[in-house]
Amino acid sequence: MGRPTREDAEKIGEAILATATEMFLAQGYGATSIEAIAQRLGMSKRTFYARYKDKADLFTAVVRHIVDKLKPPDMAHLFEGGSLEEILLRVGQLALDAATSPSALALQSLVLAESGRFPELAAIATGEGTRQQAVDALAKLLADKLPPEEADFAAQQFLQMVISLPQHAALGIAPKMSKEQHGLWVRRTVSLFLDGSLHWGK
Repeated sequence: MGRPTREDAEKIGEAILATATEMFLAQGYGATSIEAIAQRLGMSKRTFYARYKDKADLFTAVVRHIVDKLKPPDMAHLFEGGSLEEILLRVGQLALDAATSPSALALQSLVLAESGRFPELAAIATGEGTRQQAVDALAKLLADKLPPEEADFAAQQFLQMVISLPQHAALGIAPKMSKEQHGLWVRRTVSLFLDGSLHWGK
């Protein structure tokens, strides 16, 4: 039948990603095989391997696919306009919304459950996320108040403070939180963070 057109090739790629995402998140990494994905799609393994060298390579693409759907189109815009408090509120709320979305929670559960047997999963999830981009941008905002190393530390801690407990609650390993509680959590975290970071800078 000849080589597929670019449009057909894009559709094949999208189908592989959609099916792989569904199967990884539903069945887990260990229980999902390339053969099963290809069979579900009615596709030859040769077609699959023309795009991904192995299962870890496919999982990397799946994580990137999930992250791309969660992050805003222009991350830099989040860190522009308004006071430091307003920027932190904006970034904190967006980060928390993303971290507690169904796809992010499913990915987090998968990594937590299977990273012991497949240590590459945690490295892939970390490497393909947007956390470091956010840390770098926050550290830059704090650069006039703190030395570089402390600014980076403070940025890391801010994201951890905003995300950790609410995400645990959404995963069922801490008391449940409502959307209203999420908003209050972000506001209180920003207030506490600003008090602490200004104190460090003195």
